[in-house]
Amino acid sequence: MLEKINSPEDVKKLNIEEKKQLAEEIRKYILEVVSENGGHLASNLGVVELTIALHSVFNLPEDKIVWDVGHQTYVHKIITGRREQLKTLRKLNGIAGFPKTNESESDCFNTGHSSTSVSAALGMARARDLKGENHSVLAVIGDGALTGGMALEALNDAGYSKERMTVILNDNEMSISKNIGGISMLLSKLRAKRSYNKSSDAVKKAILHIPGIGKQIVKIVQKVKRSIKQLIIPKMFFEDIGFRYLGPVDGHDIQELERMLKISKELDGPVLIHILTKKGKGYKIAEENPDKFHATGPFDLETGKSKKEKKPDYSKIFGEKLIELARKNDKIVAITAAMKDGTGLAKFAEEFPNRFFDIGIAEQHAIGVAAGMAKAGIIPVVPIYSSFYQRAYDQVIHDVALQNLPVIMCVDRSGIVGQDRRNTSRNI
Repeated sequence: MLEKINSPEDVKKLNIEEKKQLAEEIRKYILEVVSENGGHLASNLGVVELTIALHSVFNLPEDKIVWDVGHQTYVHKIITGRREQLKTLRKLNGIAGFPKTNESESDCFNTGHSSTSVSAALGMARARDLKGENHSVLAVIGDGALTGGMALEALNDAGYSKERMTVILNDNEMSISKNIGGISMLLSKLRAKRSYNKSSDAVKKAILHIPGIGKQIVKIVQKVKRSIKQLIIPKMFFEDIGFRYLGPVDGHDIQELERMLKISKELDGPVLIHILTKKGKGYKIAEENPDKFHATGPFDLETGKSKKEKKPDYSKIFGEKLIELARKNDKIVAITAAMKDGTGLAKFAEEFPNRFFDIGIAEQHAIGVAAGMAKAGIIPVVPIYSSFYQRAYDQVIHDVALQNLPVIMCVDRSGIVGQDRRNTSRNI
């Protein structure tokens, strides 16, 4: 099936069973390529059905899809005529791991940082209307990226503007690490709405299995309680700020996804479709270890183990040294912007849970809160990837440097690397 797909038009010709078969073949192909070359695995396995549904309903390149963060576009690239090129991933002069406008007209906007898609899509929607055009504009954004301030600013503007556009919230409860914060709590409540619809059937099934249903009954009661709590909230967050909310939807049900996408095309104003996906879908090892397989080097498909020996790197040595210093000085704290594992802070978080702060994908806030802690006599250590520190330059200058505050800013992933890792992204 996969060899017959050279453009989105080929996908549109398939029936639903053929699309399901295509989804499985795409997963297998991505696993083969990434296990050999390395790449972003778990996020791409999670959006296979969504991408197939998008290309079934919309017409690229006339319609515009902005992908946030962008590392989950392997499926999109396969469908838009770059199947064979994907084999050059992470090789010299090979295909980009993110959308590239100079690579294909189906890539309408370059993305690599988090939380930018809704702003870009809103800009495109406004430009479309000013030019008197009539195509669709969509932003695909992960729940992790939704914690970024820019995404919330854009949602606020888009909801108020009433522009015709669609935001697809790909909710897999993960960025690179487990999501945290108020936005994550909000999405947990919205997920419970879907649980409520199934609770009646679940109770019936549980009763049929008497005796020995104690644990099942407890789980059901918990789900019902969460669902009722959601139902008494007058309006959901997204509706309150001006969006038409659709969902939650099973992000691995192609038929239901297509139905929702077609509905969104007919609605005026901004629409948000909330889909639930599983990071690493179809590869059990990645499903169980989505953080490990967010971005990976070459690995053995059978075991999931790296093909290259893991040597101590900057992040590991940094993390161990920070723990050593923190044992001697209880004023030392660590702050991360959703990069606990990537910056070597996992063990610090275990040993000093009250002195570790994961503030979500929000580098500006990370430096701002560090400045506040430093002003109050704490010693904050803030490790951030070099490419992401760009997002906090204003806070580095205005909040830290001009006040001469003792914030310790650690930077890694900078300089020249020996291969094209393009490892500057998060989930989505």
